[in-house]
Amino acid sequence: MTRTLTVCPDRPGAYPSIGDALAAATDDTVVSVAPGTYYEALFVNDRRIAVVAAQGPGSVTVDASSGTYPTVSANGGAVELRDLVLRAGDAPAVAVDRAELTMSGCRLHAGFGAGVTIGGRSRFALTRCTVSGARYGLVVEDADGTVDGCEFTDLAEDGVIVRIGAAPTIRASTISGCGNRGVYVYQHGRPTLETCEISGTGGAGVAVAHQSAPTLRRCRIRDTGGPAVSFGRGCGGSVEECSTENTATPAFEVADGADPTIVTGTASRRAVFGAAAAQHSGGQDTARADELLAELDAMVGLESVKDEVRSLIDEIQVNEWRRGAGLPVSAVSHHLIFAGAPGTGKTTVARIYGELLAALAVLPGGPFKEVSRRDLVGQYLGHTAEKTAAVFEQARGGVLFIDEAYTLSRSFGSGGDFGQEAIDTLVKLMEDHRDEIAVIAAGYTVEMVQFLDANPGLASRFAKTIEFGNYSPQQLVVIVERMAAADEYLLADTVPQVLLAHFSAVRRDENFGNAREARKLFEGVRKAQAQRLRQSGQRPSLDDLRTVTEADVRAATGR
Repeated sequence: MTRTLTVCPDRPGAYPSIGDALAAATDDTVVSVAPGTYYEALFVNDRRIAVVAAQGPGSVTVDASSGTYPTVSANGGAVELRDLVLRAGDAPAVAVDRAELTMSGCRLHAGFGAGVTIGGRSRFALTRCTVSGARYGLVVEDADGTVDGCEFTDLAEDGVIVRIGAAPTIRASTISGCGNRGVYVYQHGRPTLETCEISGTGGAGVAVAHQSAPTLRRCRIRDTGGPAVSFGRGCGGSVEECSTENTATPAFEVADGADPTIVTGTASRRAVFGAAAAQHSGGQDTARADELLAELDAMVGLESVKDEVRSLIDEIQVNEWRRGAGLPVSAVSHHLIFAGAPGTGKTTVARIYGELLAALAVLPGGPFKEVSRRDLVGQYLGHTAEKTAAVFEQARGGVLFIDEAYTLSRSFGSGGDFGQEAIDTLVKLMEDHRDEIAVIAAGYTVEMVQFLDANPGLASRFAKTIEFGNYSPQQLVVIVERMAAADEYLLADTVPQVLLAHFSAVRRDENFGNAREARKLFEGVRKAQAQRLRQSGQRPSLDDLRTVTEADVRAATGR
């Protein structure tokens, strides 16, 4: 069982220092550190321990710059470091030997030492970390692991060193501002670099020596004092579709006796490399996305709507993968039109869609704000633009759901010109902030066509129109059954047939409320049941309280 130890110098009962908590920690302990600066060096030996900033990135600094030890040392066991700022002097900020290291969201600074040194057949995973102001950024020897979305900048000598047979995978990371080489691979090193950005180096972007064989795939190397990649005698490996710019010539320097495979390529101007690529794909919560899609699938009916939403999500997911791989992606609008009769689940689907965009890191995950004409339209010229902009700002990062949006156009209602001012304001805001919000306009099908004609640029702002059809009588019965189950009611065996007959006979004009009709009917059934039980003259049993009879339904429907 995981145990949590709290570090807070000012809190009675908490540990005054991180070292004190580590001394008391056993395997699988989480050391949660309160905000502040802690002047100490941390040692983790032969235990599995996590040290995390309790209030998120940047709130905790561990400073060992005045001493001679690494800020964090791990020998054996496993250590996780999350959202910490680590400062070192002449020693590395983090040193790991024969251990497992997991580090995410950390910022590392060192003087004459390296940011991170990993050796002794350790395993490691670095995610969204930055190293700056050190002699070297990362040194890996005789160890394997992954580096994702990290930045190594402003380094006195080499950005990343891979040696002694190490074979890490470095993805979507930025290496820049290095006094010597961006990446130095030697002594049988076999790293894989994918979608990395290497720039601003005093020497070669990537230097390969001593029988090493790296794989560079779709990386961008630019503004280097030496060649983009240099291969020494006896070295191999491959360079696949990497682009170079403003490097020494030749861009790929191959010594006699070296035998690399080089397949040149030119990246699109819209391609994203380095840590910027990781920002698009690294924060996705695919488990949450699967939960939301399952929630969508569980809704009654709406098969075509589900297919449309899934196709949108599929495209978004693939686009994020393409960005993470350094491939160009066309701009995609997340604004939608939901057209159809009332009570067909438009608001629920809009909520799920917004949460899906947040889970896939397309939107930050802001609020779901549902508005109508009265929330957007003011009482005088100029007031409407102000109200609309304020509502739009409140929904930034999430979803702005405009119900009965067609009432904003000139052809509907009184004061239509003020509604037109809201439309004109929305058109500009939707374009200026298309990556920060999803606007969903909902209403009847025919009226929404007229709404899209209200401004020449309005239709182009929306990615597509999704049609919500009426529920069938059978689907409305299922909706009532789910409402009953949610409130712990049991329907008598003959009730579904009576409900089906009722919904089959109901007139379906433009005012038909679909699920709203089902809700209205169920409320009437509950009232009929309550009246029947109250008039029975005795206290009802548990089964009586839970059971809805055919008579209750007929009393509510009048059939």
